[in-house]
Amino acid sequence: MLKYRSIAVDGPSGAGKSTLARMLAKSLGYLYVDTGAIYRTVGLAAYRNGISPEDSAAVIGMLPGLSIDLRHGTDGLQHMYLDNEDVSQEIRLPEISRYASMVSAIPEVRAFLMDMQQELARRQNVIMDGRDIGTVVLPEADVKIFLTATSEDRARRRYAELKERGVDSDYDTVLSEIVARDEKDTRRAAAPLRKAEDAIPVDTTGNSLEESFEVLLKTIKERLDS
Repeated sequence: MLKYRSIAVDGPSGAGKSTLARMLAKSLGYLYVDTGAIYRTVGLAAYRNGISPEDSAAVIGMLPGLSIDLRHGTDGLQHMYLDNEDVSQEIRLPEISRYASMVSAIPEVRAFLMDMQQELARRQNVIMDGRDIGTVVLPEADVKIFLTATSEDRARRRYAELKERGVDSDYDTVLSEIVARDEKDTRRAAAPLRKAEDAIPVDTTGNSLEESFEVLLKTIKERLDS
């Protein structure tokens, strides 16, 4: 039976997981799965339905009626659909980031989305990034990377990304949001952010995107060939 290979890329918000994992997937010919985007879509659904992300019961009650789909377009990029609407841009707004962090801490939400994520890895070679891929979603992944950078470095990257998208924000606000999200993600009871014991730590502080990509590609190839 053909065994597909999987690569898990975990780390805190703003570490560059999505961008780098997407580049690596293209280079290796793997399917890229941004699990954070899936949780962001649940967060957006709660936001649109006027449900507080702190109201776990209401969020859980919303789940059975959700229609969430992950598709890869002709551009090769992952697009998230909510009720058949492409919401790939809207889920990146700062307010939805807050919702995503809170709803993702609800165990029932994680269980609801777990099958979707694992099924993707059963059907093809994947690079999947998130907070608990190597520890919970794909504990048997062939390669596990824990990607990080200082909070200041991550805030600079996120601010530049938002500015490029035309989203009104400022560096201090972005930095405070990243620090707050780190606190929530590492302390939450359900699947907290932590490095898997067999994950390879990679700190990209001060690196250019190309430098980080080359380090990761070399690391992954060496591990896959070992």
